[in-house]
Amino acid sequence: MHVGVLGGTFDPPHNGHLALALFARELLCVDRLILSVSDNPLKQRRSASDSQRKAMTELLCHEINRTGTFCDACGWELEQKRPSYTVNLLRFVRSLYPSARLSLLVGEDSWRNFGSWKSPEEIEELADVVVFARGAEHMTERPDAVSGIRFVEFSCPLSSTMLRGRIAEGQSVSSLLPSSIDRYIRREGLYGE
Repeated sequence: MHVGVLGGTFDPPHNGHLALALFARELLCVDRLILSVSDNPLKQRRSASDSQRKAMTELLCHEINRTGTFCDACGWELEQKRPSYTVNLLRFVRSLYPSARLSLLVGEDSWRNFGSWKSPEEIEELADVVVFARGAEHMTERPDAVSGIRFVEFSCPLSSTMLRGRIAEGQSVSSLLPSSIDRYIRREGLYGE
């Protein structure tokens, strides 16, 4: 079994996350994808609580799973009483899937700081690292050969930050989110001024 792990704040999850999940299933041959909802203290938060972000991520998984069960939302990182590090998440996932091949899916922006992450060597031992680059012109520090690191071009102009900003300005984002998440955001009154 091949298990992919994608961590993020998912504040909110959007069609870019949906596309990445489907890409992982179809082109990386991932059998199971875990979307781990985390809390990044470096990221500005608007108004979505941990439980709301987890609920929206579960809605995203429901959308992804319409074509077959593949994706699970995970709140393990939110439940930790200490700062959560990727290496700890991967240890947890390894305990759930002891014989699986693990792939950590990371965005290009996160990859740039990979060397400063807690235990990057152990991360590479626990999982293949797949970096989703926004395109060759954006990936300025891509090493030609890094053991265990795979670079995949994945151009997606969406970001949760951009969506929160548009919602706060009263703009529609319905074409940029799964409809269930759009309805949830409107029902909960998230990201407004």
